[in-house]
Amino acid sequence: MTGGARTFGVKVMKFGGSSLATPELRAAAVERVVAARHEGARVVVVCSAMGRYPDPYATDTLLSLVAGAAPGPNLDALLACGEMISCALFAELLAQRGVQAVALSGAQAGILTDGRHGQARVLRVETGLVQGLLETEVTPVVCGFQGVTEEGWVTTLGRGGSDLTAVALARALGNACLEIYTDVEGVMTADPKRVEEARTLATLSFEEATELSEQGATVMHDGAADLARLARVPYAVRGLRTGVGTQVGQPDVVPAGPVTGIATAFGFTFFHVVPEAAVLPGGWEREALRVLAEAAISIDCVNVNSAGLFFIVRDHEADATRRLLDALPVAVRGRPGCAKISVVGAGMRGTPGVMFRCVQALQGAGVPIIHSTDSNITISLLVPGAQAATGEKALHDAFCLGEGRPAGRVNSRATPDRKDAAEPQGVAEAHRTAP
Repeated sequence: MTGGARTFGVKVMKFGGSSLATPELRAAAVERVVAARHEGARVVVVCSAMGRYPDPYATDTLLSLVAGAAPGPNLDALLACGEMISCALFAELLAQRGVQAVALSGAQAGILTDGRHGQARVLRVETGLVQGLLETEVTPVVCGFQGVTEEGWVTTLGRGGSDLTAVALARALGNACLEIYTDVEGVMTADPKRVEEARTLATLSFEEATELSEQGATVMHDGAADLARLARVPYAVRGLRTGVGTQVGQPDVVPAGPVTGIATAFGFTFFHVVPEAAVLPGGWEREALRVLAEAAISIDCVNVNSAGLFFIVRDHEADATRRLLDALPVAVRGRPGCAKISVVGAGMRGTPGVMFRCVQALQGAGVPIIHSTDSNITISLLVPGAQAATGEKALHDAFCLGEGRPAGRVNSRATPDRKDAAEPQGVAEAHRTAP
């Protein structure tokens, strides 16, 4: 991504759809921008479409107009309208507060993408128009979730794509401060809907934020969190009403314990595959993995050993997975309705006994462990979906993540994780659980 001259004193402020759903919330968002300008910042606003289904201009509402439509230029042109309406309205609300502002489409803001409609990848950001507006004290209000191809086709970036827009802009603008405003007070130690004692995390490392978002925490788009990690773009996730939130990417924070937070995702089917008789030429495991890969079925929590092949898929892909495997000389066992509880923390590196405490907590709560995998800073435990909330709370209690647990402390001598800072994207992807 390119951005020309470095811009100083710039703040990118992104407001999600739930933060713009009502006149009251939009007024609060406008006041956030006005306050930032009074503090001397030159602000770039990124907006999502307003509200959630069935609100009239929400993305899912627009999608319902053409239910079943395949991804393509027509669908992207329709879905991009939600952000256009949101940004035009927000710019006018800023003008009413005495702030010169102009709404920009993703194309006008220089968000150039590839041609994968519905899941476009940002190739670069050309910030000439945005920087020109900032230099004349005009606040650009940029449509999130959308971009344009080199040929001029409107594209969309996928669910949560406005976060990607905000990170990409902050990166392209050089040293811009980035704030993501939501309807919750930052990233929490667990989902407060299931764990009453969950609290807001004051700080997170880039790696922890990426892992939590990839494993089911919904506050930050997982692709945006990973882009921020790779590009070393610090950001804050804040509650719109209170300003309370989580700062991500401070390199000098020492974890207070082995576990920082817990993320839970639902709707998985667990598969255990073993050969029926003779091993297939070249290995039956390879053949099973090949047919799944060729069918573009994403598998996770993979383990291959002498007892067989173990993995999970989303429930909606379970039938297709079974059909493909049933065509091979293997025996297939599947268990639907599972949940994946992921325990995440940079402090577990080199810390013995973390898995023991996980197993002890779940067994003590009567929650069976169906399967488990682990990576550098994450332990994922597959449990029956109906018992996931019990398991999540038990793990939250076991690692003392509720109120009263000390936050991470600052070590002025600490340095960024050199391995992570130098890690190319290909290596980073190899560390993920999913192949």
